[in-house]
Amino acid sequence: MSNNDILKKLRVALQLRNDQIVEILQLVNFRMTASELSAFFRSEDHPNYKPCGDQVLRNFLNGLVIHMRGPMENPKGKNEEAAE
Repeated sequence: MSNNDILKKLRVALQLRNDQIVEILQLVNFRMTASELSAFFRSEDHPNYKPCGDQVLRNFLNGLVIHMRGPMENPKGKNEEAAE
């Protein structure tokens, strides 16, 4: 299963639109346009098809965590600084 397939299945399962996926990517400061994103959802034989790289999928998953759970309140290292 390719990264494109995983991204497609997550989009369908979570009922996300392309503009919502772009917003989720922006949560982790990863910029992508809706047209760049739509290239991932095309069939492999389409001339504008683009394979989804690991970096795109990783950033989408990280952004999805923030989207679903909210931002992390105490990132690692913050408690140590506050204790000093």
